[in-house]
Amino acid sequence: MATQPSDAELIVSLQARVKELETENAKLLAQLADCHSHEMEEKLHGPDGKDRESKEGNRKFEKKTEKKESGYDAGFMSHHSKRYVALKVMYFGKRFYGFASEAQMQPTVESELFKAFEKTRLLIGNKKESQYSRCGRTDKGVSSVGQVIALFLRSNLKLSAINNGNSGEVVLDEKHEGEIDYVRVLNRVLPNDIRILGWCPAPVDFHARFSCLSREYKYFFWKEKLNIPAMESAGNKLVGEHDFRNFCKMDAANVHNYRRHITLFEISPTDVRYNGNQLWVIKIKGSAFLWHQVRCMVAVLFMVGKGLESPNVIDMLLDTTRIVRKPQYTMATEVPLVLQCCEFDDIKFICSSDAGDALRLHLVNECQIYQLQTTIFHEALLNCVPLSNDQSLLPFQATKKKVSHVPLMSRPTEREFCILKYFLKLFKNYLMHVINGI
Repeated sequence: MATQPSDAELIVSLQARVKELETENAKLLAQLADCHSHEMEEKLHGPDGKDRESKEGNRKFEKKTEKKESGYDAGFMSHHSKRYVALKVMYFGKRFYGFASEAQMQPTVESELFKAFEKTRLLIGNKKESQYSRCGRTDKGVSSVGQVIALFLRSNLKLSAINNGNSGEVVLDEKHEGEIDYVRVLNRVLPNDIRILGWCPAPVDFHARFSCLSREYKYFFWKEKLNIPAMESAGNKLVGEHDFRNFCKMDAANVHNYRRHITLFEISPTDVRYNGNQLWVIKIKGSAFLWHQVRCMVAVLFMVGKGLESPNVIDMLLDTTRIVRKPQYTMATEVPLVLQCCEFDDIKFICSSDAGDALRLHLVNECQIYQLQTTIFHEALLNCVPLSNDQSLLPFQATKKKVSHVPLMSRPTEREFCILKYFLKLFKNYLMHVINGI
């Protein structure tokens, strides 16, 4: 009669199997990345080695941006003078699928900007020929008051130099008298939730992403019962150069260095109050950020503020020799996140008085519209449930379902989570096979 294996033997066997699955998973990921690389190479360069756009992806966007309205032809504009321009962009991100248009989800901020360049006859050539660059790729729902892009736009000035063999003349002079009022012209055609805040002549070797010295984000939140001093103590541990792989969404195919330098962390109250609750803001500044880094850092800070984690959890997550893989946790919501500003050397944005007046009027009108919406929602709140004499909305005591908290250090890591999903998929396929067999 066969003897049953002991618990210790079962554990050793399972550990060995997990290692085998991890090795197999790593091989599959490597193969997938290699296939993806070859696929992208073929889409971008084609079998003949010449650059071309993918049939199903970027070509759709290029066709949309190059599609002619009222006879407009970007190629026909190539005889005009042009200059390299940096633009400071504000947008309210709630209705957009992020800033960049490569995801093929519409609308994006970028797609709306290129529609405006087309409508105003400012775009010369296509997106690639315009030497377009952006400072950052904010996610779906994220807003900005300091995004920066750069590209060649049509110019009124005639001072020029030879354009390295390209068609048209390039204005290299720093003067802007008599130039197109880019802010006023573009803001006339942009949707209400996007505005150009300023423009600046830029050198032709300027790159909105790689020339950026630092980026600053703000994250707004309601104080409620959060322990602000504990959050501040934890947040200060993030300042400096660290490996932030446990504070981001892993992108192993494109990112190999997870070290980033945080130069500033602040938590402060704002002047906004509602229903006895005060709005606070977290300010984070750094040279660069990883994918979802700010939202992951804020999520952990909220755990600290709620008393679910100690401020020392930051030290443990930053110690990548001890915590090799990121524990599973949900990052903070995207709507309160704002790209506040991007810092550059020798880039000073300008805005004419006429464009500035129109911009201020527009922003005031938008604030009033949202304030009206807030008032309507508040009226609905007051009338939705009859209040007894001893009840009040100030402060409003919301009933929240308590959820048991699993400490971060006790949670499965990303790799373990992938293996668990793999086993669940196998089990699901097995069940389907059994059901279909029946």
